[in-house]
Amino acid sequence: MMFRRGCPLLLVAVLLMAGALQAQQTERVELGNLVIEGIPGIPQRIKNQLTRYQNIRSASLQGWFPSGKGLLIKTRFGQTSQIHAVEKPGGARQQITFFHEPVTKVWVSSNPQVNGFLFTKDVHGSELYQIFFFDLETSAHRMLTDGKSRNGDVLWSNGGERFVFSTTARNGRDWDLHLADIHNPGTSEAILQEGGSWEAWSWSPDDDKLLVMKYVSINEIYLHILDLESRELMPFNPAEEKIAHGGGRFSKDGKRIYFTSDQNGEFRRLQYYDLATGQIDVLTGDIPWDVGGFTLSEDGHRLAFVVNEEGIDQLHVLDLPSHMEMSMPQLPVGRIYGLKFHPDGTQLGMVLNTPQTPGDVYTLDLFSKELIRWTYSETGGLKSEDFVVPELIRFETFDEIHGRPRTIPAFYYRPKGKGPFPVLVDIHGGPEIQARPYFSTRRQFLVKELGIAVMQPNVRGSRGYGKSYLLLDNGYKREDSVSDVGALLDWIDEQPELDGDRVAVYGSSYGGYMVLSSLTRYGDRLRAGIEKVGISNFVTFLENTRDYRRDLRRAEYGDERDPQMREFLTRISPTTNAAKITKPLFIAQGLNDPRVPVTESQQMVETIRKNGGEVWYMLARDEGHGFSKKSNSDYFNAAMTLFLERYLLDGEE
Repeated sequence: MMFRRGCPLLLVAVLLMAGALQAQQTERVELGNLVIEGIPGIPQRIKNQLTRYQNIRSASLQGWFPSGKGLLIKTRFGQTSQIHAVEKPGGARQQITFFHEPVTKVWVSSNPQVNGFLFTKDVHGSELYQIFFFDLETSAHRMLTDGKSRNGDVLWSNGGERFVFSTTARNGRDWDLHLADIHNPGTSEAILQEGGSWEAWSWSPDDDKLLVMKYVSINEIYLHILDLESRELMPFNPAEEKIAHGGGRFSKDGKRIYFTSDQNGEFRRLQYYDLATGQIDVLTGDIPWDVGGFTLSEDGHRLAFVVNEEGIDQLHVLDLPSHMEMSMPQLPVGRIYGLKFHPDGTQLGMVLNTPQTPGDVYTLDLFSKELIRWTYSETGGLKSEDFVVPELIRFETFDEIHGRPRTIPAFYYRPKGKGPFPVLVDIHGGPEIQARPYFSTRRQFLVKELGIAVMQPNVRGSRGYGKSYLLLDNGYKREDSVSDVGALLDWIDEQPELDGDRVAVYGSSYGGYMVLSSLTRYGDRLRAGIEKVGISNFVTFLENTRDYRRDLRRAEYGDERDPQMREFLTRISPTTNAAKITKPLFIAQGLNDPRVPVTESQQMVETIRKNGGEVWYMLARDEGHGFSKKSNSDYFNAAMTLFLERYLLDGEE
C-alpha cells in the first residue's frame, strides 16, 4: 500500500485500524495449563540450546535430623522441588515427599521422639500455604490447618513438642499467632490477635515466653515479649524513632536477647540486651553493613551470622558468652544462607551459592575448620568454571548526596569477546530486594549462549545500602527509581564494548512495573521489554492484592484511599501512559497470583493491543507469583529467548 505525502491523518487511521484488527485476531493457543497469545511457535533449535541449562539443579538445607545423623534438603528431580534425606556427605539424595505442588519450607523438631517434620505447600501458586505433618516412620502426611487461610512461620518450642505459627484464619487480613501441640495437632489455640502482621522469632529457654515481631514495613519492624500464661504483650527495645529489627533470639541461659536493629544507625547491627540490667551492647559496631540471618547453637555456646557486604556474604561465628570471634576459613564469594547448627553444636550447616555454582549444601566443622560438601547438584554437563562472574560497578545518577553525584551500584555480567554487546537491564522486584551475585541459569544462558551483557542495578529503594537508601523511592518519590534506569542507559552509552542502540529491559513483580515505566519514559532508547507478574496500575493493584498484604504495600507505595495520593499513583501508572509504549512487549503471568493479581497483566495486554502495539502474552493457570513448575519455567525461558532474538538481536535465526 502506498501513501501520499501530506496525508498523516490517513496514515494514523490505517495504523489504528491495523492495531484494532491485530487485537481482534491475536492467536490464542492452549498448551496444557498454559494459555499463549501472540507468541510464535518455539523453534526446536532453541529448545535444544536450552536443554542443558534447564536441567541444572540446586539444593537447599531444611534441617538436621534430631539425632544429627543426616540432613533434610530440598531439591528438584521432577516438575517441582521436594524433600530428600541425605545420610552423609556426598550421599544419595533419597526423595521422601512426592507432591505435584512444590514443598515450600520444612521445620524439624529438636525432640527425637517427634519422628517427623512440619512442612508447608500450597495449590497452584495461590500462596494459601497449609501446614502438614510428615511421619518419617509411615511416610504418611496430614494437613493441620484449615485448608483456606494462609499459614506459616512455624517455630518449634525448645521441648520440641509444641509449635507456634502465623495464620490469617481469623479474618483473612491479619496475621495472628496460634499455638499447637504435636500430640493434638489438629487443633490450635489463638495466643495473639492484636491486628497487623505478627511472627514468632524465639522461645524463652523455659518455653514460657515468646519473642514476637510485628511487621509494619521494611523500615518498621518491632519486637515484643509475649507471656504465654498471662498473654501480656510487652514492647521490647522501644524507641522514639522508627526502627527495623531483623532478627531476635533468647540466649540459651535466658539472660540475654540477641537481636539486629538499625536503631541509631543506617545498618542492622547485631546487639544483645541484658535482661537483668536493661543494657544494650552492640557487637558489630565496626561493620558498616547489614547483619542478615543469624542462629544460635542448641547448647548456647555459638552464634553464627552473615554480613551482607554490598551484596557479598561474609560468615562470622562468635563464641558465647565471651562474644569472641572464632576464626573461619575463607568461603567462596557469593551467597551464604540457611544456617543451621548440628544438634551437638560442633558443625554449622549452610548453603553456598556463587555466580558459577548453583546452591549446594555444606557443613563447616567449627574446630577443624574443614568445609564439607554434602550435595553435588548437576550443572547439565556444563563446566562451572565457564560461567560468568559479574563485576560490581557504580554509575552516577541525577541527584547528589553530600555535595557529590549519587552513585547507583550494579552487577555487570559481560560476555566473552570485544563487543559491542547488546544489553539486557534486569531490574529486581520487591521493591526492596537487592540484586546479588548468585547463580542464575537464565542469566548465564543469556550471557554465554546469546552474547547479551546483563546489567542488574540496585536502584534507590534497594536493601543492603542503609535505611536512608531504602526510603528514597517511597510514596511520591516513586519515579526517582525509574530515573536511575535512565542514568544507567547513559552509562551504557559511554561503554565502548556495549551497544547502546540495542538495549532491552526485564523484570518481575515490582521489576515488572519498572519495565513498563522504563518503556514509557525511555522507549526511544530501548528495543523491547519483558515483564513477569508486574504491576501495571498502583491503584488497581492495591485494591486487588490479597487483604493480608494491602496495608504492608501501602506503607511502601502510598495509600490509594487518599485522593491526592490516588491521583499521583494513577498519573504515574503504566496503564495511564501505555500510549507511549511503542516497542514490543512480552508479558507473563500466573493465574492464581495473590500478590500481583492476574488483572494487572490482563489490563496491560488489552491496553497495549488497543493502542496497536505488539505484545506476547503467556498465562499459566497452575501458577501464582512466578513459575514454580519446571515445564512452565522451561516454556517461559524458551519464549523469552525467541523474543530477544527477534527484537534485541536483530532477528537472528
